[in-house]
Amino acid sequence: MTLPEELLRDIDKVDNNRSGFLERAARQYLARLERVRSEERDAAIYARHMDRLNAEALDVLEYQHWPE
Repeated sequence: MTLPEELLRDIDKVDNNRSGFLERAARQYLARLERVRSEERDAAIYARHMDRLNAEALDVLEYQHWPE
């Protein structure tokens, strides 16, 4: 793997173990990608069921009374 010298200098400023730094950075990036994918899947599920969920929420609200 080849990285730009400037990037390596920046890494060296914060960690003297380049391999460890790059491993942690890669793992964090991959975890973030998985979170984004998971959130996108969840959003698609919510979108598919939005009308039903909104109708249920409105139905529940009809049973609530505001104090006088």
